[in-house]
Amino acid sequence: MDLNGGPPAARPARAGDARGTAREGALQALPALPGTAPARGYVFDNDSAHSGDHHRYLEEALDPLTLGRLADAGAGPGMRCLEVGAGAGSVARRLAALVAPGGHVTATDLKPGRIAPAPGLTVLAHDIVTDPLPDAGYDLIVARLVLQHLPERQTVLGRLAGALRPGGLIQVDEFDAEHEPCLLAPTRDDARLYGRFTAAKTALMRASGGDPGWGRRVAAALREAGFTGIDIRPHVLLRAPGTPALGLQLHHLAHLAPRLAEHGFTPAELARLRRLMTGPGFAAATGVLYSVQARRPPARETPDSDRRNT
Repeated sequence: MDLNGGPPAARPARAGDARGTAREGALQALPALPGTAPARGYVFDNDSAHSGDHHRYLEEALDPLTLGRLADAGAGPGMRCLEVGAGAGSVARRLAALVAPGGHVTATDLKPGRIAPAPGLTVLAHDIVTDPLPDAGYDLIVARLVLQHLPERQTVLGRLAGALRPGGLIQVDEFDAEHEPCLLAPTRDDARLYGRFTAAKTALMRASGGDPGWGRRVAAALREAGFTGIDIRPHVLLRAPGTPALGLQLHHLAHLAPRLAEHGFTPAELARLRRLMTGPGFAAATGVLYSVQARRPPARETPDSDRRNT
């Protein structure tokens, strides 16, 4: 099985390209079920006991935004698609339905064991930094909340550009997590405690090689990688009791609790944080989620000016 969802022979290497044969051979070696690729130091590991909640809240909070953007951009029947860092696969499964009949989605992740099968969907263990990608193999590529965790993110964008057909669409959805303001809290001390928590969370992301503020740099990074037609849509979500965005933050607190001691948090403070976020009188905002679309230029096209929607 290759990254296009068919046998390697279905997409032969380009004539005269010795690397093409090597790519096809490497793709045959990629397992189609949960792989053993080592974690790259992600703050939120797919193997965590908390990752089920993580993916559920992400799906509820962000899938309508991600999939709505893809549909508005023309994702539809017959398209060949790739999702990088597919997590539990909610976007990939819905995208597979969107591009049916005749379309196909390949969902990749370092640890894809949480992605359920679906018609028109191929699941692969794949390291986007080092593993091969087919040349011009996709009409559409989507990457949500994955590239900010990779120190090699700019190189990866260049690789994704090569994997798109000329004129193909990429969508990158990333948070700027460096500013997650507390909007309401019972006391000023409570607001300060929440601010300490969000600062510690971003510090842990940086310590793992991530860039928690990369969301606001996505558009410039895509332009640097050679993409054109850049279209930016910012979103802010409310974190209040009963919202999936707050559920996601509570997951972050539970997941990171063992490491927050490194940043001076006592068990009593962690318990107080949970009471604060689940009690009345609390509200916060997420950082800005930047959903950025761009295209690989058609062959021999001179890059045109970008479009920015604010």
